[in-house]
Amino acid sequence: MTLEDLAGDKATERMDYVGNALEEVLGTALLQRNVTVGVHEAAKLLNVDPDSVVLCLLATDEVEDQDIALQIHFTLIQAFCCENDISILRVTNMSRLAEILGTGVGSGGTAEPLDLHCVLITNPHASPWKDSALSKVICFCRESRFLDQWVPVINLPER
Repeated sequence: MTLEDLAGDKATERMDYVGNALEEVLGTALLQRNVTVGVHEAAKLLNVDPDSVVLCLLATDEVEDQDIALQIHFTLIQAFCCENDISILRVTNMSRLAEILGTGVGSGGTAEPLDLHCVLITNPHASPWKDSALSKVICFCRESRFLDQWVPVINLPER
């Protein structure tokens, strides 16, 4: 085993650790109704109350990585989040994200598919939300920024 192999194993373990913590954060946020789903809905919330947002997830699949309009939206959202000290993660497994969020989130009972490209986790001012999983994810984002990786990429683990 080489040093690169050992470092690669630790990085994979860390990604799984953060992916599991992110899954827990999403589950808790759903129960507390602290999730905003969709690029346009996220932009509205960021415009009205950016101080309530603690985490921004930007999700794409391989095919959508080439969508210029979506990348422009992502660039603007990333800039806004950096300016307002909101932690950001890129998520590469949209099908797993859809499983975690469920089909009923934000759909209002319509058959229209959800826009899962942007997901915001909020923390209302009235009820401070302390969660160890959220702390792990935010700590990972901060450590990534120190390593000049401003928007770290996480692949949610399959179940």
